[in-house]
Amino acid sequence: MGQQEEQDFILALKRRDEAAFSELVRRHQHQVYNLVLRMLGNREEAEDVAQEVFVAVFRSIDGFREESSLATWLYRVATNHCKNRLKYLGRRQRGKLCSLDVVAEHDLRPTATQEHYHPPDQLLEGHQAEREVQQAIAGLEPEQRLVILLREVEGLSYQQIEEVTGLPPGTVRSRLHRARLALKEWMARHG
Repeated sequence: MGQQEEQDFILALKRRDEAAFSELVRRHQHQVYNLVLRMLGNREEAEDVAQEVFVAVFRSIDGFREESSLATWLYRVATNHCKNRLKYLGRRQRGKLCSLDVVAEHDLRPTATQEHYHPPDQLLEGHQAEREVQQAIAGLEPEQRLVILLREVEGLSYQQIEEVTGLPPGTVRSRLHRARLALKEWMARHG
C-alpha cells in the first residue's frame, strides 16, 4: 500500500467507515492472531485477545498519530494486549499457557495455495522441527519471546520492533541476542 493510499485508508478508519474496518480486519487478522497465539500459547485466549485488539483499534483509531505505519501500530496494540493478558493470567495463577501443539498444528496445516508436493516423511520431519522451535520459543521470557517473534516470524525490521515495543535500539538488540542464545541452548539440550 502506497503512502497516499494508506493515508486515505486511515482517514476512512477515522471516519468510522465500516468497509474500511472490515478491510483492516481482513488484511491483518491472520498476522494479529498468529502473533497473539504465539505469545499466549492458548487458542481460546488468542481468539479473545485478537478480537479485543480490533475492538480497541476501532475505539482508539482517532489517537493514531501516524508516526509509524498502521501495521506497526496494530502490532503495538496487539503486543500491549498480550502483555496485559499475561499479567492478568499470572495474577490468576492459571499456570503456563503454552499449549504449543495447537500453535504448531495451526501454523503447519497445508493451504490450498501450496504449489509443491512434499512426501509424507519430509512433512513429518518439518512438523517435528516446527514443534521443537515452537516449544523453544514458548520457553522464553515474554519480553524475549515478543522480540524474537516480531523479528524472526513476522519479519519486522529493528526500527519497527522499536516502534512496536517502545524500547530503545540497544534493548531490542540485547533482547534479541539473549533470545537467540536461549533458543540455541534449548535446541542443544533437546536436539
